[in-house]
Amino acid sequence: MTTPFDPARQQASTVCLPPGQWVTVLDCLSDHFKAISREQWLDRFARGRVLDAQGQAVAADLVYRPGMRLHYFREVLNEKPIPVQEDILYVDEHLVVADKPHFLPVTPTGEYVEQTLLRRLIRRLDNPHLVPLHRIDRHTAGLVLFSANPETRSAYQRLFPERRIDKHYQAIAAALPQHTFPRVHRSRLVHGEPFFRMHEVEGVANSETHACVLEKNADLWRYGLSPVTGKTHQLRVHMAALGAGICNDPFYPQLLDTQDDYARPLKLLAQGLRFSDPLTGQQRDFESRLKLEW
Repeated sequence: MTTPFDPARQQASTVCLPPGQWVTVLDCLSDHFKAISREQWLDRFARGRVLDAQGQAVAADLVYRPGMRLHYFREVLNEKPIPVQEDILYVDEHLVVADKPHFLPVTPTGEYVEQTLLRRLIRRLDNPHLVPLHRIDRHTAGLVLFSANPETRSAYQRLFPERRIDKHYQAIAAALPQHTFPRVHRSRLVHGEPFFRMHEVEGVANSETHACVLEKNADLWRYGLSPVTGKTHQLRVHMAALGAGICNDPFYPQLLDTQDDYARPLKLLAQGLRFSDPLTGQQRDFESRLKLEW
C-alpha cells in the first residue's frame, strides 16, 4: 500500500479538472498537460504522487469528473544541480530571512524544482509551511523574506501591497554623468516578447524606482536603488532605460542567448529590508552579507 504524501510538506501543485469527454483522470491529465507523457503520469500515480482534495493517493483509473480537485508534484527529470549555497540569516517562529545567491530561483518554475531556495530551506529547516513573502529574480542575489507560520502569514503579507516595507538594492552599471542623482524614474511596464521580458510603454506609470549613486569607480558606478513598486524586472528595465543596463544582465537592454556563467553574475543585490513588525511593533532591519564586487 502506498503511503500518501502530505501536500503541505511537499509543496504540491493543484489542478481543477476542466470540462471534457475523458474517461479517467489519467486521460484528462495526459491530455491537459501535453508536456508530460502518459508514461510519466502513470509513474506518478504508481508512486502516490497524485492526490485527491483530502491528500489521499488516487489510482490512474479513477473515473474522471469535471471540477475534481487534485494535487500533484512537479518533477524535473535529471534536474541539474545549481552550484551555489544559500545562507540563513534569521529564524523565529514567524519569519525566516535568507541570503539567496545569484542563479538560484526562489520557487519551483520551469526546469527548476528541487534546486530552488524554497525547497532547500524546507529541507534544511524541516518546515513545510515556509512560503516566500516576496520574490527576487533568479539572476538577482540577496534577501528573501519567508513566512514560517500560516497563522501569522497574512499580517506579514500585507506589508508589501500596503508599501510598509522598505527594500534597498545595490547595482553596478555604467556611469551616467548625463543624469543628475538622486533621481526618481517612473514608467509603465508591460510584458513584451518573449513573455518573460518587460518593456516600457506610453501610458500612466505603474512602476517607480528611486536611484542614487553610492560609489564611483572609473567607468562603473555603484547605484543604490529603492523600488516603490514591485514589477517584474523593474530595476533592470529602469536602469537600462536610463542608459546603463546592469552589468552582466542577460535580458536588458538586449536579450542574450547565453547559458548561466557563474563567473559573471548579474550585478544586482537585494541588500536591505526594513519594516515595523506587524505583530510586535519592533523595528526590523535585515542586511545581506553578500557583496557586489567590481
